[in-house]
Amino acid sequence: MQVKDRNRNRRNIGLLALIALVLQLGIAPAITLGQGHPNFMFVFAAVVALSIGGQTGVVTAFVAGLLMDLSSTGPLGLSSLLFCISCYVLGMEVRDRIAEEPGMTVIPFAVAALGVSLCYGIAMLLYGASESLLEAIVFRALPSTLLTILGYLPFAHAPALTDELRQEAEARAEEMSCDLETADRAAILETRPQA
Repeated sequence: MQVKDRNRNRRNIGLLALIALVLQLGIAPAITLGQGHPNFMFVFAAVVALSIGGQTGVVTAFVAGLLMDLSSTGPLGLSSLLFCISCYVLGMEVRDRIAEEPGMTVIPFAVAALGVSLCYGIAMLLYGASESLLEAIVFRALPSTLLTILGYLPFAHAPALTDELRQEAEARAEEMSCDLETADRAAILETRPQA
């Protein structure tokens, strides 16, 4: 069950957007494989779509795509369109798929990332930014997809790790409360006057 806490969602989306923007502008240009770079803005949009979905996921995808287009040399609106379509499909269930089944979200994300990268590569070929289809797909789209999937993996497994840590903390707190209850009972028995 997904509890709606709009302020928490807005705060988390804002923080994640800031982190994704810093990674996209500061670190992504330095990480290359062939001519491909990771697309952290798509990772951000997909995480929101997979964890919240619905209208929030699509609006976030549009803004992330617009920021991506403003920071690149490609045509304005192309990333927004591709992000919106893929995040609409990823967030159609309007449930927190990342928390419910963290490992199972990697496959839909990988398919969406491949679709976005291939469509973007072909559009850039038509736009005149790439010289050949081989360059657009093999040297740019496929490496970008791989790096983007690697950028998504920490998000896919973070909920499982936080759930394990929360369960361990709850178990320790339960043990401590049992120990405190035992100590309280012993103190009460010691302070009672004996008959």
